[in-house]
Amino acid sequence: MAKTDVNDFSDPTVMAKVTELKKELQRLVKAIVDDDDCSIESIDEAKEKLCGLKELKQRRNQRSLSLKLLDSLTCPEEFRCPLSKELMRDPVMLATGQTYDRPFIQKWLNAGNQTCPLTQQVLPHTILTPNHLVRGVISQWCRSRGIELSDSVHNINDEGVTDAVRDHFLSLLEKMSLTPPEQKKAAKELRLLTKRMPSFRALFGESLDAIPQLLNPFSENKSQTSIHPDLQEDVITTILNLSIHDSNKKLVAETPKVIPLLIEALRSGTIETRTNAAATLFTLSALDSNKALIGKSGALKPLIDLLEEGHPLAMKDVASAIFSLCMIHENRSRAVRDGAVSVILKKIMGRMHVDELLAILAILSNHPKAIEEMGEVGAVPCLLSIIRESSCGRNKENCIAILHSICLNDRTKWKEMREEENTYGTISDLAKNGTSRAKRKASSILERLNRIVNIIHTS
Repeated sequence: MAKTDVNDFSDPTVMAKVTELKKELQRLVKAIVDDDDCSIESIDEAKEKLCGLKELKQRRNQRSLSLKLLDSLTCPEEFRCPLSKELMRDPVMLATGQTYDRPFIQKWLNAGNQTCPLTQQVLPHTILTPNHLVRGVISQWCRSRGIELSDSVHNINDEGVTDAVRDHFLSLLEKMSLTPPEQKKAAKELRLLTKRMPSFRALFGESLDAIPQLLNPFSENKSQTSIHPDLQEDVITTILNLSIHDSNKKLVAETPKVIPLLIEALRSGTIETRTNAAATLFTLSALDSNKALIGKSGALKPLIDLLEEGHPLAMKDVASAIFSLCMIHENRSRAVRDGAVSVILKKIMGRMHVDELLAILAILSNHPKAIEEMGEVGAVPCLLSIIRESSCGRNKENCIAILHSICLNDRTKWKEMREEENTYGTISDLAKNGTSRAKRKASSILERLNRIVNIIHTS
């Protein structure tokens, strides 16, 4: 039987990739030609696009599976991918031992799924292991029928990972173990590529060694203070980029050196590094298991310290990280113990990032020690003034909810509440015009105030 050719450029996915590469290349070449002092990074990026385009063009002349021929043959069921129902060209195994075709299972994982499609088991990791045995059997079956499987099983997938991209990825990781100048250059490129290319972020999830290799400059008991600030910033930002990829969150957080590295970066890095370390902790904390792990590792104290410093660049990311971590009960206790309440209230009194910080304070308001501390440091007049001044319904709601908890815990605060209501009618106004939750809390406070007034009149 004669071997058949399939023109890969009939694939719309490949066509779209070719068009994208040409547009990017056109943009880069124009920038290089127009700029007398163009950067080396621009030239390297143009070379990378050219290599990708060349590889795709070469596929015109490569022999691959004939889909038409396969349709006419009875393919053994065990050779078919459970997801695509087609013959597997690059069989890989999940942690559960189930085998799938790489592009289809990678697409499943890239969509944020954390389970095996067949067994529905939660995956302990998302590393894909090549199934050489199944591939060998499939190759033998194809050869006996005159069908040629491409030798390069990683030519391209749905995210555009070519052999050239994969090889470049591995070479950059190897450079992270070389001299400091080579480490700096490799880290800078990894930062740019993981920001720009989702496929590069996904590659880190394919090997347990990739992230430890990235962190090589920090090994051998080196202090981060001895690392060049640019190198530290690029590595931390690369970790942030990796963490954006949902399938990487668990792997990144559970890599032993990552969270200690982030915590140290919160304390000792440049403000950009510290900000990106906070953003990374926020991104990783999307998983509850990571919230617990990050909290146990002692991340809240340096986050609170950075919040207290009040640098405008860092405030939003730090507040977001603290808020996310405090979604689980044990981290609320840690935050209170580490001084979050007084720091947050000082910032709110200064009208800094009131929206985000009120949300954290509202979460902490079910902790007895936090409520006690709020009462001691003047939270009541501050929160009442925000209710009067703010036009944000959510902020008013958080304020009245916190006030409700404070007053139930400390009877001496009812006097301030009564004076506020008598002077401004703040609480009754909120009971009429607030959010549904704000109305409930305000109404509850009014009922209690009326009871107190009645008791005073009858005594």
